[in-house]
Amino acid sequence: MSAPAPIDRRGVVRRLVIAALLGVFILGMLLAIPPLREVLRDIDHMNPAWIAVAIAFELFSCASFVVVFRLFFAPLAARQARRLAWTELASGVLLPAGGVGGLAIGGWLMHLTGMSTRSILQRSSALFFITSAASVAAMIAAGALLVTGISEGPEDFLRAVSPILAGCLVTGVVLALPARQPRRMSRPGGRAWISDLIEGIREAEYALRRPSWRLLGSAGYLLFDLAVLWAVFAALGEHPPLAPLTLAYIIGYLANLIPVPGGVGVLDGGLVTTLVIYGISPIHAAAAVLVYHAIAFWVPGLGGLLGLGMLRKDLAAKTTSEREVSLKAG
Repeated sequence: MSAPAPIDRRGVVRRLVIAALLGVFILGMLLAIPPLREVLRDIDHMNPAWIAVAIAFELFSCASFVVVFRLFFAPLAARQARRLAWTELASGVLLPAGGVGGLAIGGWLMHLTGMSTRSILQRSSALFFITSAASVAAMIAAGALLVTGISEGPEDFLRAVSPILAGCLVTGVVLALPARQPRRMSRPGGRAWISDLIEGIREAEYALRRPSWRLLGSAGYLLFDLAVLWAVFAALGEHPPLAPLTLAYIIGYLANLIPVPGGVGVLDGGLVTTLVIYGISPIHAAAAVLVYHAIAFWVPGLGGLLGLGMLRKDLAAKTTSEREVSLKAG
């Protein structure tokens, strides 16, 4: 009789810790959620015209991502690049880990089109850093507006100054990475993929030094999506100041890093929490976030599924063509 397999104690402990953290998180959400009846009443009284505006803003946000995507994936045919960009958007909202999951799916599809793994890693990394840079810049600018008193909102250290410091720290660390990491050696292997990711930072810096109009897509991708949340609040009859709304939006989105498909519950909890911290009524925050999340989920989700369907036809046609060429050559 074979001996029983040894128990992976570290794995068991890790699962128990994760389960405990999730339990605490869910309990905290249940205690923090305002009365559901009042939230649904707020949603029922929303102005449908503003909801239509919010949906339009989300379409503009998605289109902006397509614009900046094509800057870094110029070698792809325009039609194929647009479909890949929409697929990445859908993957970002449907899969765990948000935009990182979207980049992974997009990378896999680009590999099927024939692009090299190295090129995919570098270009995807550059795209990620450019879009993230827009968020960091907006966070620093919003914090500065609060600190200087230009915008209405909290001026204390935690809510106004700390976002500026965090943004500057992240910027400094990212900009220092290429200097500390030599360019990839010609010999592959080891952790060469890390060098490829850092090479993406260099590509992003190069794009900023030689600006193209397509860089506006990185700002539009963020600002139009933020405008969706603003329009949903307007549908409630509320008009929160832009600076605290921006900080609550960007900081709240960090919850999306928790690997839950679609960010269901996690993103909502993160955004509601930060909106309340920045002075929004809990009931209004919950109602606005639920409607915002629905729009931010379905618009890119449906567009991406349509793009993926079209992309599958392109890939199938490419495979058939390659098979015919192979048969003729044989």
